[in-house]
Amino acid sequence: MTPIVEEAAVPDSKLGRAITEYVRETETELLFNHSSRVYHFGALAGVHRGLKFDRELLYAGAMFHDVGLMPSHSSKNERFEVDGAHAARNFLRSHGIAEHDAYTVWTAIALHTTPGVPEHMHPVVALVTAGVEMDVLGLTYQEYSEKEREAVVKAFPRTPRFKDDIIQAFYDGIKHKPETTFGNVKADVIADKQPGFQRGNFCSVIRCSHWHG
Repeated sequence: MTPIVEEAAVPDSKLGRAITEYVRETETELLFNHSSRVYHFGALAGVHRGLKFDRELLYAGAMFHDVGLMPSHSSKNERFEVDGAHAARNFLRSHGIAEHDAYTVWTAIALHTTPGVPEHMHPVVALVTAGVEMDVLGLTYQEYSEKEREAVVKAFPRTPRFKDDIIQAFYDGIKHKPETTFGNVKADVIADKQPGFQRGNFCSVIRCSHWHG
C-alpha cells in the first residue's frame, strides 16, 4: 500500500493534533472518517494542481466542515454550513490563529455546498470543496490514481453503504430546520427523505414580495 504523500499528510503539529482530538470527540465515526478523507483528497487535489496551501488551515476546514450537523453545534435557524464555520472560527481564535486565517477557514466551510464558486477562490476554500466533491460525489474520481484512493480509504474507511449513510447523516443534521436549505443542494436531501416536502421557490419569493411592480 502506497502511503499518503507528505504534502497531503495530516499536519503533525500542536494545532493539527488539537483539531483531530476536538473533531473526533464531536463527530460520529462516519463523519470523522469522511472529514479526514475530505482533507486528504483536498490536499492531493492541491498537489495535483500545483497550488500552495496551508495544510493546517485546510485541515481545519475539512475537519470542521460537517460539525454543524451535530446536535451540539446545530443552531435553530442557520444553515448547517454556517454553524460549522462558526465552530471552526471560534476554535481557531481560541488557539491564537490570526483573524484573516480563521476567516478563510470560515469561508471554506460556509461555501462547501455552493458549486461553481469555491474553485475560483483562495486555495483553502477551493480545496475543501474539492475534497467534498471527491468523497461524496466522486466528481473527480479519475483525477486520483488507484493507489491514492486506496491509501486514503485504507486510512479512513468508507462504510459498506456510505452513499446512503452520508445522505442519512445530512438529513439527521438538517431535518429540524428544512427552511435553511432554500437555494441549497441540501434541499435535495430533505426531498429525498420527505417526498411531500415543498421546496422554497426563488421566483415565488420575488412575486410574493411587498413590492407592487
